[in-house]
Amino acid sequence: MAQTYIVDKDGNQIDASAATVPSDRHFRGAWSLSGSVISEDMDAAKEIFKDKVREARTPLLADKDVELMKALEAGTSTTAIATAKDALRDAPAASAITSASDIAALKAAWDTSVLGDSPYA
Repeated sequence: MAQTYIVDKDGNQIDASAATVPSDRHFRGAWSLSGSVISEDMDAAKEIFKDKVREARTPLLADKDVELMKALEAGTSTTAIATAKDALRDAPAASAITSASDIAALKAAWDTSVLGDSPYA
């Protein structure tokens, strides 16, 4: 029977049957092996989280660009649109992400008022 190995973010590997593995696999790319225990490297997890925020905001920014152009053509106020675009651009730099001390706090840092439904809910 073939063995299954788990490889961490640094390329270290362990037989899966001998490892203590986190139950949450959202941040699989941040796993770090120490002995037979795999834990999440918070710095790496934060970068993965920020990438997910950037991925989620891309279509939202495109939608706001369309709204902006329509408002400009109609001669209506663009203030609310500009504010929403600023919030989307600033989302990866949110203090809740930076200050997250564990995976649960990091998942809770998803700002649903800016980004919509959390992929971590």
